Amino acid sequence: MFTGIVEELGEIVAAEPLADAARLTIRGKLVTSDARHGDSIAVNGVCLTVVDIVDGDSFTTDVMGETLNRSGIGKLDLGAKVNLERAAAVDSRLGGHIVQGHVDGTGTIVSRSPQENWEVVRVSVPDALARYIVEKGSITIDGISLTVSGIGTDTEGEPGHLDWLEVSLIPTTRELTTLGSAPVGTTVNLEVDIIAKYVERLMQRG
Repeated sequence: MFTGIVEELGEIVAAEPLADAARLTIRGKLVTSDARHGDSIAVNGVCLTVVDIVDGDSFTTDVMGETLNRSGIGKLDLGAKVNLERAAAVDSRLGGHIVQGHVDGTGTIVSRSPQENWEVVRVSVPDALARYIVEKGSITIDGISLTVSGIGTDTEGEPGHLDWLEVSLIPTTRELTTLGSAPVGTTVNLEVDIIAKYVERLMQRG
């Protein structure tokens, strides 16, 4: 379980393709400082398991085909920066919201609108996830807990069809996460609020 509060920017330093999987080596001095085999670390919002510690400042992790297909992890190049967060401790403050690290799908940054003290970022939303997103609700983008500041429809979409969301980035988020510098066209991982999915399932079951 995570909170969506990014602890540090890491870097992809090695990638080994496997059969329907990949083994990544990720440098992150802070998150590796107390990591052990089997620990969970969120990488751009994807919950991954530590396999080995390398040189005291990096860790290796196996990424299965399901994760490669559902997230943007497989599209990252060597040297790419990634958002890193260790699993939440039971005695820590929940600074963001409940984040599982189970990516629901991906979106694309479609526009960036810099303001004087913040920046509005618009992200496309897959049809299957649109119903879970509400204005002022929580969304996880590349492992970052954010508040949805706006939702809307494409002019070519069907009436009432939600196809994008907006988040507003404060200077700290812009400076300390990958979302602060990601250009238009970047693929981002999305995790919707788990509570919305549970409510929907309960309603379906009557």
